[in-house]
Amino acid sequence: MDNQGILDNQGILDINLTKDDSSALISIKDSGTGIPEEIQDKVFDPFFTTKKTGEGSGLGLDTVSKIVEQHKGSIRFESEIRRGTTFFVSIPLNQTV
Repeated sequence: MDNQGILDNQGILDINLTKDDSSALISIKDSGTGIPEEIQDKVFDPFFTTKKTGEGSGLGLDTVSKIVEQHKGSIRFESEIRRGTTFFVSIPLNQTV
């Protein structure tokens, strides 16, 4: 399954869902500015945000990573400045939580 959408008329979000014998594989790619290398190791940290004060709590990716881990899955990303970021999520099928 593949789904593309435009983000506020400023970019493209591409969501892809596939599966193999044991896992559901999800990729979420944007055409944004990318994540600078110097902060890439912090993006899953609780309360880390690049937004201005009052625009976000910095809990989004921390929450996502905890949910993925609870389902015995994994999450990672690849990012390139001025090219965008792709998050990859793998969730095992037939797992009990």
